[in-house]
Amino acid sequence: MNKKMAALALCVVVTSALSALSADAQQVADTSFKPPINNPAYRTGRGPVVMLDEAHFNFHTAEGRYKPFSELLRRDGYVVRPSRLKFSRASLRGGRILVIANPLAERNRTDWSLPTPSAFSEEEVEAVRDWVKGGGSLLLIADHMPFPGAAGALALAFGVRFSNGYARDEKAQGPMLFKLSDGSLKDHPITRGRAEAERVDSVATFTGSAFQVEGGAQPLLVLGSSVSSFMTSVAGQITDETPRVPVGGWYQGAVKGFGKGRVAVFGEAAMFSAQLAGPGRGPMGMNAPVAAQNPQFLLNVMHWLSGRLGPPKNRR
Repeated sequence: MNKKMAALALCVVVTSALSALSADAQQVADTSFKPPINNPAYRTGRGPVVMLDEAHFNFHTAEGRYKPFSELLRRDGYVVRPSRLKFSRASLRGGRILVIANPLAERNRTDWSLPTPSAFSEEEVEAVRDWVKGGGSLLLIADHMPFPGAAGALALAFGVRFSNGYARDEKAQGPMLFKLSDGSLKDHPITRGRAEAERVDSVATFTGSAFQVEGGAQPLLVLGSSVSSFMTSVAGQITDETPRVPVGGWYQGAVKGFGKGRVAVFGEAAMFSAQLAGPGRGPMGMNAPVAAQNPQFLLNVMHWLSGRLGPPKNRR
């Protein structure tokens, strides 16, 4: 590589890394996004309490990038509250569903490079595990590196093993589209919904991560044969030399029963947001045209977690 090409490559890498670390400015919630809900699951304010974790330097919060997430759930009748305490038996007692989206350890709060230690103490992992086993429901979402590393210890308590990289289709550009018609989106009570009007036959994701599940699970989003996990040591720094692991057949979405509770895991966070991203403020997430069915998919996931859709299988 000549000096000019080397300089250009370095510029691209540095720009990508800076974009990842300046996401506060690059990604904002699309507060105008309000898709219709024709048949709310609960009367306003009378549904289960949803606790949205904000105690672990989370990239997504109830009044931040996950405000469209929170508002969609509230319009479906759920009570959404920020959870700003470390996890314990006491802090989890007041909720029915715990949502954790893109947590971080303090070490990675502003430094998205390896190592990526757990965002949770051993005591917190044990508290969440026992709470779910006793009947709670967990929605765990971990996007691309460094978030899988931060969520890894908690995920492993439920038999979920994340790849701490970037899941990307090497043969396609843009969002990944999972479809019932090709088997990448699986038939499940979540994709069927409560009625034909809630049926989902495609779901879009925006990069993210890949994971496997030990001890059985019900897959929802299955990655294609051309998808690899790019194992970069610094977020955004992906080149032709970046090590990669084939992850075809791995999951980007799955659910399972755990004791008396339920667990849903997703390796991508934007799919449940509605954001305006980049200098052009383009739609990314549920507001993107390719993701038209994502809002209903999210509601169906929540209906499953709250027990309004089919009983879980593969209980551990």
